[in-house]
Amino acid sequence: MQEVELGRTGIRVSRLVLGCGNFGGIGSAPAFFGLGETREQAFALMDAAWEAGITTFDTADAYGGGRSEEAIGAWLRARGPAVRDRVVLSTKTFNPMREGADHGLAPARVRRQVESSLRRLGVERVALFLTHEWDPDVPIAETAGVLDELVAEGKIGAYGLSNVDGAQLREALAAGSFGWVQNSYSLLDREPEREVLPLCAEHGLGFTPFGPLAGGWLAGRYRRGEPPPPGSRMTLRPEPYAHLDHPRVYDGLEALEARAAALGTTGAALAVAWLLAEPRVSAVIVGPRRPAQLEPALAALRLELSAAQRDELAALFPSCGLS
Repeated sequence: MQEVELGRTGIRVSRLVLGCGNFGGIGSAPAFFGLGETREQAFALMDAAWEAGITTFDTADAYGGGRSEEAIGAWLRARGPAVRDRVVLSTKTFNPMREGADHGLAPARVRRQVESSLRRLGVERVALFLTHEWDPDVPIAETAGVLDELVAEGKIGAYGLSNVDGAQLREALAAGSFGWVQNSYSLLDREPEREVLPLCAEHGLGFTPFGPLAGGWLAGRYRRGEPPPPGSRMTLRPEPYAHLDHPRVYDGLEALEARAAALGTTGAALAVAWLLAEPRVSAVIVGPRRPAQLEPALAALRLELSAAQRDELAALFPSCGLS
């Protein structure tokens, strides 16, 4: 699998990144801690990703209340130094580790959370570390200061930002050496094109989008006039995607499937290929629930879309573009 340098970090990542947000939970939501993939299922996903050439794994301290990092750490111990020394780990902090626990980016908390992440992962250093959200209560310069200390101490290799808008990104760039941004971006979520992607290009930052299939919408999981499948995002955490339940979105999804069929591929693969063909995208984070769901992302690597093809696909979802 192709690897690329992530912005100005000096660190190379695989073009597909394994998202581990469902290991032992459903993201950072305390209500779902203990659900999601079991340790055995997580091992199967990591094995499949590794065999496919995915060398970069993305997690967070609060995913599953620490269970995601613990699963990755156990897998690294089981697979030994030959794997552990080649995996590029990315983790984050902001969210509480349990209901009612503290959260945020205060320097003392960031340092504490980095130390606890290293223990759960069973490593002395993580290559990549992200602020998981913007903290309005802590000046970003203070957070950047402790992150610089952690880089100097060899505990993290580089640091970036997740879930930020243009104004926040500009403020952060004035305060610290943030190397890349990780935001939601897909055919159904074009917001980064407004300010964040142009700023990344201007400052030489990497960009690693998550949510390439918009919670399963671009994978064909939801059909016009049909109830969502049991266990899907629209049954567990529908709020981020409820606005997509609209006739114009279903029109676009049906047209996307038709375009994919004409190319001998799937709508999901075409949606990931659309991201990979964006020059400002460094790597795409994919979060399969089982090994077979890696296939569309791997198929996307074999598709080479032109700029005109990207524009044609984006035009299928006019309500999701920029006004």
